[in-house]
Amino acid sequence: MADEKYFDLEIISPERTFYKGQVHFLELTTSEGEIGIYKNHIPMTNVVVPGIVTIHEADGVKEAALHSGFMVILQDSVKIMAEVAEWPDEIDENRANEAKIRAERRLREGGDGIDYVRAEAALKRSIARLNLLGK
Repeated sequence: MADEKYFDLEIISPERTFYKGQVHFLELTTSEGEIGIYKNHIPMTNVVVPGIVTIHEADGVKEAALHSGFMVILQDSVKIMAEVAEWPDEIDENRANEAKIRAERRLREGGDGIDYVRAEAALKRSIARLNLLGK
């Protein structure tokens, strides 16, 4: 697509190239908060945190769960290196609910052996998956 309002987006996870295409707007969550990206955005890098990525294409909108990683924004392209990226049909709702319950229990009960950072990360991932399914 040669339209001047579109930019290249590539989302890569360790298992696959999750998405590659031309988009005109991108929304996702970073460690600094929500961000929206159009073509000619100021170049920067960001840390990606668990949340929903919304991809605006010429013929519609796609959403996916995106987990920890980082992204590089250039004026005519965005590349996201994600730990995990999932389309809604790839998410097992029961498994995500169980993961949420386990993480909440670990955080609530605490104890000497609890890794709070890991438990919080698991909770955020499960919430991102469930939020995507709930839309």
